Amino acid sequence: MEFTLEAELEALSAEATEVARAAVADLDVREDSWLVGNSAEFSQELGRRGWLGMTWPTEYGGGGRTPMERFVVVEALIGNGAPLASSWFADRQIGPSLFQFGSDEQRRKYLPGILDGTAMWCIGMSEPDAGSDVASVRTKAVREGDGWIVDGQKIWTSGAAEGDYCYLVARTDPDAAPHQGLSEFVVPLDSPGLTVEPIVDLTGNRHFCEVFFEGVRVPHENLVGQLNGSFGQIMRQMEHERGGIDRLVSNRALYDDALTLADTSDPTIRQAIAHCESIYKIGRHMVMQEVLGQAPKGWSAITKTLCTEFEIEVAQFCARVAGPDAMLWNRVSRNICYAPGYTIMGGTTQILRNIIGERILALPREPRP
Repeated sequence: MEFTLEAELEALSAEATEVARAAVADLDVREDSWLVGNSAEFSQELGRRGWLGMTWPTEYGGGGRTPMERFVVVEALIGNGAPLASSWFADRQIGPSLFQFGSDEQRRKYLPGILDGTAMWCIGMSEPDAGSDVASVRTKAVREGDGWIVDGQKIWTSGAAEGDYCYLVARTDPDAAPHQGLSEFVVPLDSPGLTVEPIVDLTGNRHFCEVFFEGVRVPHENLVGQLNGSFGQIMRQMEHERGGIDRLVSNRALYDDALTLADTSDPTIRQAIAHCESIYKIGRHMVMQEVLGQAPKGWSAITKTLCTEFEIEVAQFCARVAGPDAMLWNRVSRNICYAPGYTIMGGTTQILRNIIGERILALPREPRP
């Protein structure tokens, strides 16, 4: 099936492609740019262009533009490797969470910095013993006077070392059921008692971080949404996180470069290319269903599973095309090392397949032995 965009969308996509290619002209790595591509200058350029908060309501300072306009811009930027990490989490999910669940005061205070690209956010969700299982979060926030005292540890917190704010999930009622008793807070990353330690991954990148909270005081006005009601809020936020085009085109720039080296006289290479092109089209269609509001409930779990598993296939195809050069340290070998992480971040494939089976397909659970 072939989709033809309106002329205005095609023009917007072309503009975003031109902007992205100019931004990556001197970059050695263009993959995973929404995670590892930190550039405060580029984020501020996006703000000046009105490409942050594009679909947010105008009453909150957003652009009030259509979801398809944001889709074509983001697809072009990430697909070409533009360095979005300084603004990506804030634009993708923090802003929407604040204007959906936050107070008027919080919106006035935090949304302008997100919209102009000057504030970088990270998400304090995963913990050493609570990765994909948010209900197992043990970082605690205890009410004290006019604020809260936070103690605990977060891990795999992308961007914390360079960030300004952490959107924190903490347990505020230790006696409640696991899915209850959780709340969300805005925590400045320069708060006393808060320590950030970068984690060096296999590729040498340091965007993953551990964040330690030792008696960190958080004002009560930094509570976002309903006290002890975080789980429902987080599930809405995860829909923003899992179902986007970033899950499909993180290593598209490498694939496009690999195509120029592919020996298309080999029928098995042609078959591999046909497979990749087919999944790119299918994945794009699935993301567009999310974008247009046509997807059924839980669709983002399916989208993320397909797209992130496919990104591993893309890395393997690029290595096949590169041949012996893939054994040297370069973009291809880096992507081979990094690509498995796609299926872990934002909820592991195993967890998502359980969600698909139980909540979407209503499959029976296998009885425990």
